[in-house]
Amino acid sequence: MYNLLICDDEKDIVNALKIYLAGPDIKFFEAFNGREAIECIKENEIHLVLLDVMMPEMDGITALSKIREFSNIPVIMLSAKSEETDKILGLNVGADDYITKPFFPVEVTARVRSALRRYFELGSRVAKKESYVIGGIELDDAAKTLTVDGEEVTLTPKEFEILKLLMAKRGRVVSPKEIYEEIWQEELPYGSERTVAVHIRHIREKIEINPNEPRYLKVVWGQGYKMEG
Repeated sequence: MYNLLICDDEKDIVNALKIYLAGPDIKFFEAFNGREAIECIKENEIHLVLLDVMMPEMDGITALSKIREFSNIPVIMLSAKSEETDKILGLNVGADDYITKPFFPVEVTARVRSALRRYFELGSRVAKKESYVIGGIELDDAAKTLTVDGEEVTLTPKEFEILKLLMAKRGRVVSPKEIYEEIWQEELPYGSERTVAVHIRHIREKIEINPNEPRYLKVVWGQGYKMEG
């Protein structure tokens, strides 16, 4: 199942694209400005974005630049403009492709399917990244080091991997089940949410000034944990 986010301030265009791209393997998400698109990507596992350039509150180019700070998912820009400067700007910011309105349904479908195929089959789904920075926290995966406000902090291997996972998914809620199965490489046994909670508490004690009022590592009650900053 592919999760597609369509972001355009014109609802008729969103509905038309959903008709063009509808299929048994497609699930749609909608947004009507750049801010909504960013929130949707952070809260859901989105596999591809169709992103309009001209929108209220936050335009597509600005939204794309912010998306590229935390995600490498394919983004296809949509625009009523055909000038080369607009295409170049979008591609320079990090767009994977560009479609000019009005759309030809066959072209839209072909470009979306091609982008999804590249993302999943050619290895671009997982961003190769060796360092993560959130606020005063800097994690270097290659050197296996962590600094908080310039001071080196020592984590156990499991704590390090959990923090790296949460930093890589910045802004997204990650469940105890997802954390356990990713880090321990096995299905979550009954009662093992407590194991995750203990590791989270230890990480907080090491990276937060006040673990009871965390700046970075937050609990979303009943759902999991996320990194903010």
